[in-house]
Amino acid sequence: MICFRALIRLTFALFASRFLAIAGPVPDVPFAQDVSVRITLNAELEGAALRKLIFNRDGIVYVLTDRGVARLFDNMLALDHSFRPLAGLRPRDLALRSGEAMYLYEDRFLANGWAGKVQAQLPAGRFEKFAVAEDGAALLLGGTNLAVQREGNLLSLPLPSSVSDAKPYAWHNDFFLASGRQVYRLRGEHWDLVHEGEDITALAFRNDELIIGTAHGFYGINLTNGRETIARQIRLPVTHITGLAPAADGIWAGTPRGVFHWQTNGEVRYYASRRWLADDVVRDLALDREGNVFVLTQTGLSQIEFRRMTLAEKAAHYERKIRQRHIRYGLCAELRLQRPGEISSAEMIDTDNDGSWSSYYMASQALRFAATGDPQAHANAWETFEALERLEAINGLSGFPSRTFERRGFKFSDPDRWRPAPDADWEWKATTSSDEFTDHTFGYAVLWECAATTPSEKQRIAALYDKIIGHIVRNNWFLIDWDGKPTLWARWHPDYVNWFPPTIVDRKLNSVEIIAGLQFAYKITGKELYREKALALLYQQGYLSNIVSSMKLIAPTKGFIHQGNDMGDEWNHSDDQLAFDTYWVLYRFAFNDTLRRQYGAVVRDHFELEKSERIPIWNFVTALTGARDFDLEGALWTLRRFPLDLISWTVQNSHREDITKLPPNFRGQEMVELLPPGERRMSRWNTHPFILDGGDGGQIEYAGDEFLLPYWMGRYLKLIR
Repeated sequence: MICFRALIRLTFALFASRFLAIAGPVPDVPFAQDVSVRITLNAELEGAALRKLIFNRDGIVYVLTDRGVARLFDNMLALDHSFRPLAGLRPRDLALRSGEAMYLYEDRFLANGWAGKVQAQLPAGRFEKFAVAEDGAALLLGGTNLAVQREGNLLSLPLPSSVSDAKPYAWHNDFFLASGRQVYRLRGEHWDLVHEGEDITALAFRNDELIIGTAHGFYGINLTNGRETIARQIRLPVTHITGLAPAADGIWAGTPRGVFHWQTNGEVRYYASRRWLADDVVRDLALDREGNVFVLTQTGLSQIEFRRMTLAEKAAHYERKIRQRHIRYGLCAELRLQRPGEISSAEMIDTDNDGSWSSYYMASQALRFAATGDPQAHANAWETFEALERLEAINGLSGFPSRTFERRGFKFSDPDRWRPAPDADWEWKATTSSDEFTDHTFGYAVLWECAATTPSEKQRIAALYDKIIGHIVRNNWFLIDWDGKPTLWARWHPDYVNWFPPTIVDRKLNSVEIIAGLQFAYKITGKELYREKALALLYQQGYLSNIVSSMKLIAPTKGFIHQGNDMGDEWNHSDDQLAFDTYWVLYRFAFNDTLRRQYGAVVRDHFELEKSERIPIWNFVTALTGARDFDLEGALWTLRRFPLDLISWTVQNSHREDITKLPPNFRGQEMVELLPPGERRMSRWNTHPFILDGGDGGQIEYAGDEFLLPYWMGRYLKLIR
């Protein structure tokens, strides 16, 4: 006789082979993962004015400060004492000649390359800025003083009449001045007007191309014929340009509000906030040979590095992070950072949804085990299950899963919701909602199917879930709290569910939740009671009609007040997450093929409204039903763009000039374009991705189960190879 586990795998294999013939798995090829490399300032640079950045041909990063030249040593910026004769001196400017650093002092300029022979004496105090050509000539500027030093001779030059506060540039053996609206090129001893624009703020060069940054975008012209090479770009995150660095595939630009990479294919990647930079006021920037960018801001130096990485390697990063600093009694915990952004100040805290997020982590490990057979994943999943078991056991209320638990006296979230446990050393958090029931159901279903390898493991899941669903059934479709009353949201009674009109999502969602739970309970316990109860709700109480009701009907429906909450005044994005989690269970454990086909249509109907969000879990659950039009590339785009830094930095996008903002609306969508996850506030999948601003200044670090669950789901479903 074929065991049930083998039958499930065989059934899924038949489905998968039919599906993969249509789409095929996507190979996990390496991609460029953007990573913020943290650079600290040595104490001697605290409060220093950071002025200019150069990157020499040996990969050494130099920064001009008001305290001297600083240099990057590994990941620390400190004053450069390497050359003892220069260690105590303070240059006025730095420049590059053929990749070698040049120093401008009050009375001379010099270099340490070329055996130290490059040096020229200058009139004291006359020049503040300079640029050096490849042939060794130097263009020097200070106030109204302008000169060229060439082959030992200092030649004074006239300033173009319209120039003020000019900036000198060198490209190959040519010199340029940029000021106000004009760009000039030196021809012999005279200046030719190369280009006249408006509010020129920065120049950069690439082959025969001049890139011009302005207070309102940037553009490019050919230096030979003056023709436009890049049309003026103004649909940018920020149009005021403070620095430019040409790249093979586009242009990097600094602004007063971060840095962005404009690519020739029209894509723009925006890097701002403490997730990426020390601060957003960009003074200068430079690229290394690998295309990584160093960004100098008013308070520090940052590096955005692009590492070749696969999704599997990215998942391994989060796996290590979770195991090393996010496991609290087996639960998957958030970290509170007592000093914003500093992991060394972290402490694991309880949250309102510990049971939910831990269920997702447990599910990710169960899926990982099913996809790879890794015994460590099996151990991780069952460690978390043990913690979820304790959520039910710790409070003395049979079948009531606590939100979380902690040793007495150390609770963090919502102090008024906690109750003493029978064990005097512990406390537990009450008011469990339908969210927790839904997420536990999903987690247990995945664990049972993917990582319950023995009859005793299956029985352990069945015993716990039997308690929970049994509590709900015997208490008339409610979760009953410590005070003998139903909690605010854990309600599945027909009088509550069918009170809502079809235009309020709770009617549909709560029906989905309880039917999925009863189906799963029947499958793993064999108790006919759960099947009978489910069928009664489906066909006598209208829950099937509720479930198949289209999500397109959901609309503003004010006036349905539940304990002070207007239930139809907004679209709750968290409900979308709960729905797709539950669809997994609803579809896979359907009582029969007729229901499964109906459930598949329900999933696809909901996904039509959510497809633009590119959320991987929702795509993969939709794919599970055999849908052809799910967005695999969109899901992979989200996983690849998901940031490695999961700290809750404050992120702002409302100032951006490259997005289309929307007026207030029922769905709470604030913009038309979907920004990559690395450009949005850090959040879980229950948060609307079309929100402009958010974050709390770096007080929380999320665990990473947000990535692991969809990644391993994609692997398990053989969508990712």
